[in-house]
Amino acid sequence: MKKIIIRLKDSWEEAKEIAVTSMTSGINAFIADESITPQLRELGSVTIFSFSKNAKPDVLLTTETSPEKISKVMEYEKSVSCWVKIKTKKDEQTVLELSKRGVPYIIVEAEDWKIIPLENLIAELHKSETELYAEAENREEAKTLFQTLELGVDGVVFTPQTENEISELGKIIEMPAKLDLVPARVIEVSEVGSGDRVCIDTCSLLRKGEGMLIGSQSQGLFLIHSETLETEFAASRPFRVNAGAVHAYVLMADRKTKYLSELEAGDNVLAVDYLGICREVVVGRVKIEKRPLLLIKAEVDVGKMILKTLAQNAETVNLVNKDGKPVSVAKLRPRDEILVYTITGGRHFGKTVEETIIER
Repeated sequence: MKKIIIRLKDSWEEAKEIAVTSMTSGINAFIADESITPQLRELGSVTIFSFSKNAKPDVLLTTETSPEKISKVMEYEKSVSCWVKIKTKKDEQTVLELSKRGVPYIIVEAEDWKIIPLENLIAELHKSETELYAEAENREEAKTLFQTLELGVDGVVFTPQTENEISELGKIIEMPAKLDLVPARVIEVSEVGSGDRVCIDTCSLLRKGEGMLIGSQSQGLFLIHSETLETEFAASRPFRVNAGAVHAYVLMADRKTKYLSELEAGDNVLAVDYLGICREVVVGRVKIEKRPLLLIKAEVDVGKMILKTLAQNAETVNLVNKDGKPVSVAKLRPRDEILVYTITGGRHFGKTVEETIIER
């Protein structure tokens, strides 16, 4: 999910309405002076960035860019963010070195944004643990920063003058992201006995054609349909995805994966429809029960990649076919085509890594 940090004025009278509107809009990260941080924390759960240690910030901001000095600062500060002005190629290299030193947040600023240096940084940092933020002067500039090199920055820093600017900026991060789903041909559906099966109940009402990406292998995940469909024997549960066995991966909102057994209330999972349009949903409950399971195997590009998942053997569990229609696993047959999401590389603690990996 893309993020926004709101920079507030030092006077609480000037900052209050902006802060309240931001919180109402789901934005809870702020750059603030020590003079207003006590009032700001009274509004609710917030993440405060500040240049002042007296503000007792969650993240200490600094304009220090010496990697050696920052490494020393990080020895006694719980979290640090470096603010770097980008003027030359050397400044780009400084950002990369700070990231290598483990700086969790880097905010970059340019007097007149030039896309090329930003593209360079995004390309280098998008697989690192460092979150890259850029300062934006208006909504259109923020939109460009979020879309640069298709990946975009992790977030923007914005200093609003009016409450309306916040709502306009919020609309940008609400725009749905899109994944490329591809058809895979079913080659086997077989009973394998009982196992521990996971149902994911969300805090959102899921739609027809929408579900979650789940599978036994990190290279490919199946689109498992939500229980939005009523049957003769069961009422719909439009908040639920009957996801499969406890060992399987599920794609999270941050594009990392988790094992189904690790999910818990409050986690943010990616809900995806048959067009690949996705949104973040919050897990409200996870149910694990022993149920009969089916092994489903499918191939992408005729043998190029064999994918597997295990689902509960029940007519209420559906995958999604290439036309976007749900198909029950009870009726799934070899040669049927269903939608999957393929990923290059492997996973290390849920994060994509470029490596050769064999999963069977």
